[in-house]
Amino acid sequence: MGKRINIGETEPLAFKAMYGLEGYLAKAEISRTLKELIKIRASQINNCAYCIDMHTKDAIKNGESNQRIFLVSAWREATKFFTEEEQIVLEMTEEITLIHQHGLSDEMYRKASSIFSENQIAQIIMAIVIINSWNRIAVSTHKEIEE
Repeated sequence: MGKRINIGETEPLAFKAMYGLEGYLAKAEISRTLKELIKIRASQINNCAYCIDMHTKDAIKNGESNQRIFLVSAWREATKFFTEEEQIVLEMTEEITLIHQHGLSDEMYRKASSIFSENQIAQIIMAIVIINSWNRIAVSTHKEIEE
């Protein structure tokens, strides 16, 4: 892959705005575990190696097991490893990340509403939107994985 622009250097105000969204997300009441599962799953779907690398490392630092990280992409076949709450968040992540297919379904929204508050649902949606934005930046600029 050829070298591309560094948006953080070229358009620092754009990155400042993105970091503002990250600041909001850091204060959100949904758990850090849910946030990292969202980031990992969306990054897998978007084939963003940079973000997969970053967020799996962050999840491990947060106490996540390697086994669960390895199973995120196959969570439907490994449901015993993920709580009902986590499964709902993973499915929401897939439906919103792949919004062109059918968006967030009414059924999934009802499931989410049965265990999450409106504020938590809003935070989950924002977490999904934010990581999808970061994925698109990293993939389109060929952001390299840090060793």
